[in-house]
Amino acid sequence: MVGLADYIIVGAGINSLVCAARLGQQGKKVLVLEREEVAGGCIKSGEITAPGYIHDLMATTFVLFLTSPAFGKLGADLGRHGLDYAHTPHPIGVVTPDGRSLVLTKDRAANVARFNALAASDGDRYRSEVEAVERDADLVFGLLGGALWSWGTVRLLFRQMRRRGLRGLAARLGEGLRPGRSWLETRFRSDLLRDMLAPWVLHVGLGPESAYSGEMLRVIAFALESAGAPIAKGGAANAVKAFEGLIAEQGGKVRTGADVAEVLVTNGRASGVKLSGGETIEARRGVICSVTPTQLYGRLIPDAATDPAGKARAADYRYGKGSMQMHYALKSPPKWKSAGLEQVALIHLTPGLDGVSKAANECERGMLPAVPTICVGQPHALDPSRCPDGAGIIWIQLPEAPRHIKGDAAGKIDVAADGKWSAAIREAYADRVETILKSHIDGFDETVVARTCLSPADLEAININLVGGDPYGGSCAIDQFFIWRPFADSVNQTTPITGLYQIGASTHPGPGLGGGSGFALAERLG
Repeated sequence: MVGLADYIIVGAGINSLVCAARLGQQGKKVLVLEREEVAGGCIKSGEITAPGYIHDLMATTFVLFLTSPAFGKLGADLGRHGLDYAHTPHPIGVVTPDGRSLVLTKDRAANVARFNALAASDGDRYRSEVEAVERDADLVFGLLGGALWSWGTVRLLFRQMRRRGLRGLAARLGEGLRPGRSWLETRFRSDLLRDMLAPWVLHVGLGPESAYSGEMLRVIAFALESAGAPIAKGGAANAVKAFEGLIAEQGGKVRTGADVAEVLVTNGRASGVKLSGGETIEARRGVICSVTPTQLYGRLIPDAATDPAGKARAADYRYGKGSMQMHYALKSPPKWKSAGLEQVALIHLTPGLDGVSKAANECERGMLPAVPTICVGQPHALDPSRCPDGAGIIWIQLPEAPRHIKGDAAGKIDVAADGKWSAAIREAYADRVETILKSHIDGFDETVVARTCLSPADLEAININLVGGDPYGGSCAIDQFFIWRPFADSVNQTTPITGLYQIGASTHPGPGLGGGSGFALAERLG
């Protein structure tokens, strides 16, 4: 057995990279092991359609990272290693089937004026809602990003109780459990404003009727208005390269093509790992796994080191909706039929709140949605270097793709009896999406150079942690979130084995590019 590091981290997604870099800042020597040939997890980019067009295969927007505690500690060092971001003052927008559109800017006064013009007092209500996030930032972000099982959280709640009273604190926490539909319908009269905000519940693994999705919507609105929807200049992979450079500078290493087959446990403590090729590597202080419970308890931990109850909990862990990606190389930027969308980073094409609800429900029942919610990114509008001069790129995420297909809600696509995604089903469903896209863009067919699609099955093949194409590390329903993530008896990032820790989207604070679980663990171990 070779001893190379204080900590070994299994997997090289955002949480692993954040954890490794922060531990390195604190003087720890870290080895990150990644089974794929490139690091990054869901952060990947490349010329997947045509030469000269750089696409982010999956994750693209870094708003959660730029507003995170991790960026506060690591941002300057990552900048020295070449990480820079491209921005736009118009982060998000929506287009409905009848061509109506609405755009959120980074100017609150402009947003308030625009929303008041849609419906009396809607702008004022919007301002009140985002100001509530600012006013309660210590409570909201303390619970969303902190180590929940800690004296820090106890002190946070005690301070809040002294400020609000016990009943007042209970009322505020109860308010945070409102579903998105309830929040939207009670706060805003304009259906167009509701339609712009509603799809964002999907990007945190929820639906409009899910508990606490209303709180997440106003947090997202606040974050997008504050920080926009930035992307990494030159492609998301440049963020990974910056992390690799920083970790190497600290004496650590990111090693790719290193598939961990087993966590080694000696006298009840994680002592290292064994690779699939037979090599064993010692960890002097501990092993950190950024994987799903399925991988950790079903593959990596030896049977003798965990009890049947632990394996049963992992077997019962639920995964959420799958996701699908579509990428277009264009001869020129899209010519939107609706005005004011050319510089918007992310645009949802949707029938609105009810349409999001219907498509999400169809997906959860295993159906291909008849009218999917389509999230369209325009990276060329922020970063022209990603494509040839005068050209354009479209990045599409479909957050309502069933992991296992039971049927087609529109009754037009033949599905396989085994419920699996095939290339034929993927392309047929992509054609449905493209038909909707073309209804909003003039001369779209004439501008297309190439199209590449990634089904939920393709995404899982790229990243083993995307079970069934679920990019959120498991269902984010309330019973499997916060203090109950991944299990009802979980305590922060610990496991039943001393020196073995779990981070990643399957642990609190859940999915996204904020690096929250990796940062929280590094702060604790450092």
